[in-house]
Amino acid sequence: VHLDYLDAGANIIITASYQATIQGFEAKGFSTEEAEALLRRSVEIACEAREIYYDRCMKDSWDFTGSGRISSRPVLVAASVGSYGAYLADGSEYSGDYGDAVSLETLKEFHRRRVLILANSGADLIAFETIPNKLEAKAYAELLEEEGITIPAWFSFNSKDGINVVSGDSILECASIADSCEQVVAVGINCTSPRFIHGLILSVRKVTSKPVIIYPNSGETYNAELKKWVESTGVRDEDFVSYIGKWRDAGASLFGGCCRTTPNTIKAISRVLSNKSLPSANLNIQM
Repeated sequence: VHLDYLDAGANIIITASYQATIQGFEAKGFSTEEAEALLRRSVEIACEAREIYYDRCMKDSWDFTGSGRISSRPVLVAASVGSYGAYLADGSEYSGDYGDAVSLETLKEFHRRRVLILANSGADLIAFETIPNKLEAKAYAELLEEEGITIPAWFSFNSKDGINVVSGDSILECASIADSCEQVVAVGINCTSPRFIHGLILSVRKVTSKPVIIYPNSGETYNAELKKWVESTGVRDEDFVSYIGKWRDAGASLFGGCCRTTPNTIKAISRVLSNKSLPSANLNIQM
């Protein structure tokens, strides 16, 4: 899967660790050591895919030397950290409602070991994804500082109204937490309907000068009870890509696709961006 996205033009591949947690693996009967090894393996797989892709490009370059058809590009591996709600697997990463019993300290202790493992796994950065509320953003920021983690990170939030994150917390407050964290090198939005992205970019830009990253879903809706995506306002790849220029003009600088998008989406985005002069990057994510 990683190779499919690299072939499509991705500059950043995200590990398949979004919903992988030590607690979750242990609940399925794995030992703590096995659970930690699986987390590391998610990064190893992505790094292996990158090496295969580079080797393939080197071989191909012999055939196209001087033709201009082969151009090397950097590929980064981002270790994915999903929210506490993703571990619960009850759809609460789309509501941000964890209940009164879940405190800041609860979230920090839940994430601590996993983040430490991923930070030392060989990934280039950590992607804190689909952050549904201000509390979890604060937990991540404090955790990075407390543990002295130096690997770069990005924070990306999700929204269902284009104004707030899904919990109802202000996107301005959430983005401000990310902006204040030294280790965070980009702030943005993921797993949100494309129709909300433009306004959210403008909001994020009000509180940070850091690069804005956006990778929306297809526009469909996740049904937590059925545990599947259902049609609502889903867009085709061609429709999705038609937004890219508008999003870039609004201030976004990293673009990609989240749930229900495909390598074809990335290929289409890459094609659009290759015709533009501003620097940009493409991402892929598997959730």
